Amino acid sequence: RRVASALRFLKRARVSMLAATTTPSRSMLRAPTLRALLRRPAASVASGTSPSSSVFPASFAGTGRGGSRFRFRCAAASEGGGRSVTTVDVDAKKPPGRGQQMIDLQPVKGTRDFPPDEMRTRTWLFQHFRDVAASFGFEEWDAPVLEPEALFTRKAGEEITTQLYNFADKAERRVALRPELTPSFARLILQQGKALATPAKWFAIGQCWRYERMTRGRRREHYQWNMDIVGVSGVEAEAELLSAITTFFKKVGVTEKDVGIKVSSRKVLQAVLNKFHVPPENFANVCVVVDKIEKLQRETIVDELAGLGLTRDAIEGILGAMEIRDIDTLEKLLGPDSDAVADLKTLFEQAKAYGYYDWLVFDASVVRGLAYYTGIVFEGFDRNGELRAICGGGRYDKLLGALGGAEQPMVGFGFGDAVIMELLNDKGLVPETLKVGNVDDLVFPMSASLRNQAIEIAQKLRNSGRSVDLVLENDKKSEMGF
Repeated sequence: RRVASALRFLKRARVSMLAATTTPSRSMLRAPTLRALLRRPAASVASGTSPSSSVFPASFAGTGRGGSRFRFRCAAASEGGGRSVTTVDVDAKKPPGRGQQMIDLQPVKGTRDFPPDEMRTRTWLFQHFRDVAASFGFEEWDAPVLEPEALFTRKAGEEITTQLYNFADKAERRVALRPELTPSFARLILQQGKALATPAKWFAIGQCWRYERMTRGRRREHYQWNMDIVGVSGVEAEAELLSAITTFFKKVGVTEKDVGIKVSSRKVLQAVLNKFHVPPENFANVCVVVDKIEKLQRETIVDELAGLGLTRDAIEGILGAMEIRDIDTLEKLLGPDSDAVADLKTLFEQAKAYGYYDWLVFDASVVRGLAYYTGIVFEGFDRNGELRAICGGGRYDKLLGALGGAEQPMVGFGFGDAVIMELLNDKGLVPETLKVGNVDDLVFPMSASLRNQAIEIAQKLRNSGRSVDLVLENDKKSEMGF
């Protein structure tokens, strides 16, 4: 009876028995083999005493005649190989009502759904990203969200390397969901090789993943707008990108009273470290600590710098330099021949020509946490201090070299969708028109006999370029709102 019940269930459920990828052949999994295993006593099957049990173990359990539960389990396996397991419960009790338990309807923690009303807003935002990039002559690119893990792991002890969604795939390759777009961009640039015409101006809008602590405007997945320039060594590239950022802000109604952009240079910190004879190999680690100045207490920053082997004088010198808020004072510290001072002066002069000078704020403590930055760095911030960084970027001339290629001058920024939407909602800048669907015409037949005529009218309107909603149900006109 037990055997017959199991066979009837397998036939009804059409359970497929898949052979392991190693020793067992498919012929071993055919019905005669299965029947032979099922004929064995349950105790023998459970204990695996049969010589064939190492190849194809099977087990089942029941409560006897008329029992309320029957469990059947089988697996294809081999010595040292994997196995495929199918477990079913024939008489499992179903919850009342629809017969199946309702699945969890919420998205995975830290992620978002985009039903039509939310998708309209996202599309509106992304279209502004694309329009601005196109107006500056940038071309769009894309790449897989799944990348080799090595593309994102660096030696700087960056926080981002501890936030990767990373794993080994079925071929034991180490892969990761991209936490940012810049390394993928660098991989594509290296892929182009000498065929790449420079200066190259590319942009992308892609989904990124980080397993991090969630706060307002910070999720475990977000979309990021990147604009990058390859092949321009002067700060003209940074000035152009900052113009693109401020152009976007203006298009969505954000002003310089709402948002500012902090600007500095990694060369400032490098010059200070050189002054106190801090070894070059400590530079990246110091940058990671300095990037936390606004997030941690001064005592904590001092302890972390001391943990890197810096002397008390060096620590005080670094913290003092990071408090500088005007370029004239910086010039007095570093001297008139400083490359950092020259770059910053040129950038602020060009900002006046572009018309966004009032958006910029010099802040020596801005270094950005990622190790690949080498020169000018910048960060958009909410002037009310209620939100985290809105966007950020800078120069990263050595990234291609770190990935095994020839170095090229490169600069770019990343602009996430989450924080800017918080700001736009706070300011009431999301258009009211996005709350409803965008349809030009509504066509419905007054009766079923007019259905074909309604279809023809709808098609003519659509062919002329209009958006048309054709009512598909009959006798629904009384429910329509006008």
